[in-house]
Amino acid sequence: MVVDNNYNVPRHVAIIMDGNGRWAMAKGKKRQYGHRQGSKTLETICKQAYDIGIEYITVYAFSTENWSRPKEEIDNLMNLLRQYLKSSLKNASRDNIKVRVIGDKNGLDDDIITSIERLEDGSKNNTGLQLQIALNYGGRDEIVRMTKRIISDFENNNININTINQKTIEEYLDTKDIPDPDLLIRTSGEMRISNFLLWQLAYTEFYFVQKHWPDFTIEDLKDAIAYYSNIERRYGKVKE
Repeated sequence: MVVDNNYNVPRHVAIIMDGNGRWAMAKGKKRQYGHRQGSKTLETICKQAYDIGIEYITVYAFSTENWSRPKEEIDNLMNLLRQYLKSSLKNASRDNIKVRVIGDKNGLDDDIITSIERLEDGSKNNTGLQLQIALNYGGRDEIVRMTKRIISDFENNNININTINQKTIEEYLDTKDIPDPDLLIRTSGEMRISNFLLWQLAYTEFYFVQKHWPDFTIEDLKDAIAYYSNIERRYGKVKE
């Protein structure tokens, strides 16, 4: 389908890229094959999303809970991440994408942290799509880290506790300066948010897709936009 000019295109789309491993196993291949194909799908979607009118995409790449997976799969995911980060600097320059990584970077290996810093610094002046990649990220962990930073600033007399409000908290989140998602897409038929952007998804519309992430196409993204465009967002208000 074509995105009609009258459609209300979401400014920020969050995506839980679910089903990579199941997709691969259904084809008789190892889970790592699905993760590789999933990274290619992400690249394809990001190339075209900005032309549709989307300004921000935030993807759930590796959660704080994913460390409980088998060591072999984690090692394969980290190696894939290393390859992805290296190629992303070139791709971000080509496609004018600004990349930012959210999550607890301290839980990642030093070489991965260095690659993240290079990617963020090398793409910071790009003016197209803004891509946030959630690595070693959990919504509850983000809130804990945010709380610790506020307490630290309070103890150092950098913040007045009586002036803390919602805006203050947003300034301490990983997504500082990024608008909350308008639309969340989750693939693979699961209907939960799995500890993703717990604060930021307060008024986000949810769209669930049965197909696994490697099979997700730009047409599926357009279908999600069409769904979103038909929703009246009232933010707790009543229709006049």
